[in-house]
Amino acid sequence: MKLDTGVFTISLDFEMIWGTVDLYGPEPFRRACEIERAEVIERLLALFTEFDVSATWCTLGHLFLKNCQPVDGVKHPEIVRPQHAWQRDDWFADDPCGERAGSEIFYGQDLLAKIRACAVPQEIGSHTFSHVILGDAGCSRATAESEMRECVRLATEQGIELRSFAFPRNEVGHLDVLQEAGFWCYRGPEPHWYENPAVPAQLRRLLRLKDILTAAQPPVVLPELTPEGLWNLPGSALYYPMHGLRRHLPLWLRTRRAIKGLDAAALTKRIFHLWFHPTNLADESERMFAGLRQILEYAARLRSKGKLQILPMQSLVQHDNSASLEFSVNV
Repeated sequence: MKLDTGVFTISLDFEMIWGTVDLYGPEPFRRACEIERAEVIERLLALFTEFDVSATWCTLGHLFLKNCQPVDGVKHPEIVRPQHAWQRDDWFADDPCGERAGSEIFYGQDLLAKIRACAVPQEIGSHTFSHVILGDAGCSRATAESEMRECVRLATEQGIELRSFAFPRNEVGHLDVLQEAGFWCYRGPEPHWYENPAVPAQLRRLLRLKDILTAAQPPVVLPELTPEGLWNLPGSALYYPMHGLRRHLPLWLRTRRAIKGLDAAALTKRIFHLWFHPTNLADESERMFAGLRQILEYAARLRSKGKLQILPMQSLVQHDNSASLEFSVNV
């Protein structure tokens, strides 16, 4: 597969509290989500507008809602519950499933409207309806189908076609269900040898830390066609947050790695795929936004020289062959 130029792609896992509520409940990350809601989304959109960046917002389906109500005492009966081993109660036990007041971190219809109104068009993708882990054994095909069905229904009601997908916790599964639901592509795990479930989780974390501490060049990638007919657009690097122990990692390590990735993409005519959660920018926001600004400024300079394009995921894999880039595919 050949690209005409290097490409910079940004995908965001837009999930609010749903990304952690199954593990920790709503309280530990409530403040970060409140900051995301109050400040981060608008600041991101302003930055994307300033640098003419179309990103892919892989949006959790529940965030399409203004509010929700139980049906006959059951929260979201349309969703077949997963059976994840770490589940405490019903999968929707923490869902307020009522009025939005006081529970804004579970909803995002107003934020989605702001993203769609951005002066630079943004792509809306999917991140499941309720952050079920599709690659986990506890997620049945019936669960995956019910989640995708509800995501597509809510998006269609708002005139949105979902084509790009990010897997919760990067655990890939049920690709056939995604293909049947009309998706074209997904963000696969970073193509490091250690990003493999067979490698112990603690070792994976140590090896990721080593790459960060040494500012190792992240991989640059090309789309890969799967047997299910979906395009895998692997991630290259996560823009690491500054909460917990990560706050001790200097900002320059994050920006230097990203700049190395951009240079490599421009040189090899491949893709540097940066991803993060908007919530990642809630801690040490000024520093995190300053680092992201450096990355976008550098990408914009490469673009002005004709060495790089900045495109959302969907634009790389148009099914009608009218994409911005011409691919020569041998599969």
